[in-house]
Amino acid sequence: MHEAFTLTTPALLFSAISLILLAFTNRFVAYTGVVRNLHKQYIESPTTVIKGQIDNLRKRLYLIRTMQILGVGSLFLCVITMFLIFIGQQLIGAYIFGAALILLCASLAMSIWEIQISVKALELHLSNMEE
Repeated sequence: MHEAFTLTTPALLFSAISLILLAFTNRFVAYTGVVRNLHKQYIESPTTVIKGQIDNLRKRLYLIRTMQILGVGSLFLCVITMFLIFIGQQLIGAYIFGAALILLCASLAMSIWEIQISVKALELHLSNMEE
């Protein structure tokens, strides 16, 4: 095992993962307000446009939930990695840390997907205003 793999290696991801999870949580909170507003509009005047927006938001909420789960999983594996390094199991710790990095990459990839869906939804709003 390479000498540079110490307790500080997985610890470096703590602040990054924490900030990412905070951003994901902020998105989730923002969407809850939008969902409540759309629900009210749909009850008052159900249209296919509002139904489409609700379906779009549902998909985005599921993506955010998955992003959060993957991010928390990555953080959890970093903690396990630190414990394994602490008890002298660097090789196993390195593999667990690799899994943590994969989960973090998957979370970030889901974030990119969710951003693309959000942009498409905003483009629909803008095109509707232009007409």
